[in-house]
Amino acid sequence: MFKSGYVTIIGRPNVGKSTLLNNLMGQKLTIVSSRPQTTRKNINTILTGDDYQIIFVDTPGIHKPHHKLGEFMVNSAVESMKEVDLILFLVSPSEEIAAGDRHILDSLEKIDVPVFLVVNKVDENTDERVAKTLKMYGDAYSFKEIVPISALKDKNVDTLFKLITENLPEGPQYYPADMVTDVQERFIVSETIREKALRLLQEEVPHGIAVEVLTMKQNEKGKYEIEVNMLCEKSSHKGIIIGKNGTMLSKIKKYASQDLEKQLGSRVKLNIWVKVRKEWRDNDAFLKELGYKK
Repeated sequence: MFKSGYVTIIGRPNVGKSTLLNNLMGQKLTIVSSRPQTTRKNINTILTGDDYQIIFVDTPGIHKPHHKLGEFMVNSAVESMKEVDLILFLVSPSEEIAAGDRHILDSLEKIDVPVFLVVNKVDENTDERVAKTLKMYGDAYSFKEIVPISALKDKNVDTLFKLITENLPEGPQYYPADMVTDVQERFIVSETIREKALRLLQEEVPHGIAVEVLTMKQNEKGKYEIEVNMLCEKSSHKGIIIGKNGTMLSKIKKYASQDLEKQLGSRVKLNIWVKVRKEWRDNDAFLKELGYKK
């Protein structure tokens, strides 16, 4: 019997959704950062075995939006819950259920889909705090399964995976067996570069950054030549991104190129141009250009 289905991972920003997804997939497919609101749009990643195919939907963190990009992100996450076979609700151990998680629980009440509670980061918390979290959420909602894990330390992720496959419906193979994501290479390029900016830049800059791939081509020797615009909202941010004597931009290029060469399996020549585009996160036409709006 072949099982298949769509599984969405939801939760507030910075609970480890992308880290969990990359662990389940066995490779890095979505950008990971300690900063919240890293993922901006739903990304399907496909895991195929001998008798199963799981399509994981990595969603933006559900948060109170402050601009049109934020509205798109939250709507994408909420809509994904209505069209899947299983929901993984990811939380961190806590003393009480935060307002954002209460909002998610209220949304789940309106959806007829099995839900797993996945309590992440148990390695960073005491057993008592983890136990309190499990009981607190278990009392608040009737979950199909409750699983404590550490996505970063790979603790109990195998148990979670087994439960996911057991709860998938019988179904077809939706994608070719060797396909691991439904996003284009250009999207992977832009997200990889954005990740390096998220990791390296100061607190006030990263969420106002977008990466627009201008050209991406291979020369006769197979080397990729890639040119991108890195967009920011303020002239002061442009200076921070470039850094003194171009040092920060050089770091971003260096680390992004290293990752891209692994992902693309070839040498990469990367050029990044830093441009100021004020209030781009509230510009409908530009959000559509970047693929954040339909």
